[in-house]
Amino acid sequence: MMCCALWGSAFPFVKIGFELFDIGGPGSQILFAGIRFFLAGILTLGIACFLQKGFARPKREVIPGICGQGLLQTTGQYVCFYTGLANCTGAKGSVMSGTTAFFAILAAHFMTKDEKLTTRKVLGCLVGFLGVIVVNLAPGSLEGGFALSGEGLVLLSAVFYGISSVTLKRLSARETPEVITAYQLLFGGAVLILVGWISGGRITTVTPRGLLVLFYLALLSTIAFTVWSFLLKYNPVSKVSIFSFSIPVFGVALSAIFLGEQVFTIQNLAGLALVGIGIVVVNTVSSCKGQPDSVQ
Repeated sequence: MMCCALWGSAFPFVKIGFELFDIGGPGSQILFAGIRFFLAGILTLGIACFLQKGFARPKREVIPGICGQGLLQTTGQYVCFYTGLANCTGAKGSVMSGTTAFFAILAAHFMTKDEKLTTRKVLGCLVGFLGVIVVNLAPGSLEGGFALSGEGLVLLSAVFYGISSVTLKRLSARETPEVITAYQLLFGGAVLILVGWISGGRITTVTPRGLLVLFYLALLSTIAFTVWSFLLKYNPVSKVSIFSFSIPVFGVALSAIFLGEQVFTIQNLAGLALVGIGIVVVNTVSSCKGQPDSVQ
């Protein structure tokens, strides 16, 4: 829940960061994302060095996997996320991004032997997606329908993250979560910076408030990604991903507080309720099978 609250707060603060740094085009948005995650990688590497009481280096055999994780979890996901979020409201983007849980469950089904789709999982996914549809039909801050350049890219970023949850669990069996997180953020962030710069992105306006927002965004990524990596290492992907249902709740509430978006409508609340119900339905799977249901 702590991780999801931090990720939920990213939606309004990314948009605030865009304003404070006067970021206007896709290239600059991607460059901003790269700087954020590269800084988060540096902070995480510091934690890894502290925990290992020395400079933390990844095992040579996992370096290709970490680079791939960086391209998938950081570069691919956030090229889509930042560009899409700039073209839709923070509340709408947070709800679309809340579908990461469903894509993680689907990815776990196709990429692992232990986590298969069941009737309950399919039902939960359908109910959750119905919630997304309801929210997209709501008026106010969520008007405008569904645009590929906005909601579509945010949804694609959720696909990237769903797949990366499974690959991260595989990597965590061969390397410590803090080392994986540090180096995938450094590599993925560096690629984002390169892509943003080549795309013509520039950051020319820098203010103390902007730097504070950037540091907060980097810090929340450091904490959330590291803790999430530990959770995936010791628990099934579907069980951990279930808690992503709370990201839209936090995102919508914080968007209302910090951005002044009119989000508390019947349609929005109904959509969020359906997303939550879908996740709860999926979350009953492990206990119905009679398997241990403890959270480590």
